Amino acid sequence: MKGLYKEYFQKSKVFLYPLLGIKKGIRFVPVQTYISYGDRYAECRNKLICLYVLDKDNKDEFELFSEVFLENSEFYLNHELIDTYNRIYIFDLKPFKTDYAKFLKGKYSKFRKKTKDLIMKFFGEHSSTSQYIESYLFPEYYWEDYAEFLAISEKDLEKVGELCSLPDLNKENLVEDLEILKKELNL
Repeated sequence: MKGLYKEYFQKSKVFLYPLLGIKKGIRFVPVQTYISYGDRYAECRNKLICLYVLDKDNKDEFELFSEVFLENSEFYLNHELIDTYNRIYIFDLKPFKTDYAKFLKGKYSKFRKKTKDLIMKFFGEHSSTSQYIESYLFPEYYWEDYAEFLAISEKDLEKVGELCSLPDLNKENLVEDLEILKKELNL
């Protein structure tokens, strides 16, 4: 690692989306993921919401992808059309409820081994982000690096216990992004 990753990133996209079992690099990837959607799907209820944005050239291909990969997922709950080209898919991650609760508290290193393995498998060993993800899931191997980056002692860092910030529950809520999207689409 060359340094700290300082920008906020959508924690649900990194720590929850890989649990769906959809391979990285597949043709259709959600433009964003969320853990809540206003009051309809409140956080802490084990939901993952994926926003897909299509264009007229790939709409038919997406329909097939949706049927095969999304709607046949063991976690699939339902989906909603925002308009012709924008859709949200809701997944229930109840089988991961203990890890989901840890996710909400920013305790990524406390995930079960199975969950960590799924996340690491998704990102692979050689992707540009895999070392960061590994450091968040297994901080004990990175205390020295992060202590140097932050100019603090390893012992102080170990007291904190995590190397990744908490999820921002406002940014992890679809409502704000959906309002922006609706304005852009004049809905």
